[in-house]
Amino acid sequence: MQCSWKAVILLALASIAIQYTAIRTLTSKPFQLCPLPSPQNCGLGGQETDPPFERGAAGVGGCDDYPYFPINATRKTHILVLATTRSGSSFVGQLLNQHQEVFYLFEPLYHVQTTLIPRLSHSRNAADRRVMLGASRDLLRSLYGCDLYFLESYIKPTPTNHTTDKLFRRGASRALCQQPVCDAFGPADVNVEEGDCVKKCATLNMTLATEACREKRHVAIKIVRVPEIGDLRALVEDPRLNIKVIQLVRDPRGILSSRIETFRDTYRLWRIWRATGRRPYNLDLSQLTVVCEDFLSSVSTGLSHPYWLKGKYMLVRYEDLARNPLVKTKEIYDYLGLAMDKNVEDWIHANTRGSNEPSAKHKFGTVRDSAANAESWRLKLSHDMVEYTQTVCQKVLHQLGYKAVRSVEELKNMSLSLVQDKTFVPFL
Repeated sequence: MQCSWKAVILLALASIAIQYTAIRTLTSKPFQLCPLPSPQNCGLGGQETDPPFERGAAGVGGCDDYPYFPINATRKTHILVLATTRSGSSFVGQLLNQHQEVFYLFEPLYHVQTTLIPRLSHSRNAADRRVMLGASRDLLRSLYGCDLYFLESYIKPTPTNHTTDKLFRRGASRALCQQPVCDAFGPADVNVEEGDCVKKCATLNMTLATEACREKRHVAIKIVRVPEIGDLRALVEDPRLNIKVIQLVRDPRGILSSRIETFRDTYRLWRIWRATGRRPYNLDLSQLTVVCEDFLSSVSTGLSHPYWLKGKYMLVRYEDLARNPLVKTKEIYDYLGLAMDKNVEDWIHANTRGSNEPSAKHKFGTVRDSAANAESWRLKLSHDMVEYTQTVCQKVLHQLGYKAVRSVEELKNMSLSLVQDKTFVPFL
């Protein structure tokens, strides 16, 4: 009886692993196509001499056995925004989504988490983490190859005839709200509201979405469910991909404040601490410490410039982007090797100056006065909460150039910025 609980845990983990393995086995053959040389995907400039083949098909080598294609400037760019929740990642995602030649997906790993290991957000269990990361890397690799069918394995209920209305935040992607995916809006409808897209476009046809992805020159994906850059090394080093990572960071004090306001149930005890001045004994401190630990590990790896990240890593502070959105966005596009088209610039002007529209107050909205929002947490957190955050996150605050405050007066004095002038140059 003493070991019964261990047996239950082992059985649960085994079940999760079996479920994930089954998903990979059942979907890899019919849907997962190897990314073969083509003028757009590989930039070889010639016609395809061999038809695409299915991974694991009888008598045919798998993707890993196929000769890797050479790299040059005309390949698709596979952009990965690596962030954590409430760090400004929706804003950065939209900066990429507005580009005419970018196919953008908002948080596809949401479906992996909710299917395999619900409520995993802050799990430090090594087995849980391995399962989640393995599934995440496989899905990202497929999506960068415009194989959206693979995503169907994680959408509940399972799509019928490759159609679904359950794709998380479908309306956050311009490409999924335009032709050929959706006929409700024409080329002149540049700024389609997310809610209007979901309402008027109805169900999503994954076959048409796949076609739309293949028509674009670049693919961008925003994720908040992979803890650190080191977890993505196998993906970054995959020569079939042309990954460019944008790691977005934000002052942990700002992240905590935003989460308290946004996820009211999950962060209820933090709100009690803020209101009463007394820290609840059962407060889940990992909701803060995990952010700082992951930031420290990931940023330390990125800024140490390992060979596998050369030309593939850029660190962006949300506060720098909020204060100088046009300048910083231009730097991001320069790093990606893309021209910043007029759509992007127009969107920045329309979405960084504040608004009284209801959409501006949506918890995942992007319409706001970005400069004023960058340090607004100082007016929302109590001094003792800030002090605690500075203690447990001291190393990463220093590394990223965020100043500590020593008094209530200093905390509330908004004329003094707590963001040091610090330049983070892309690793080229």
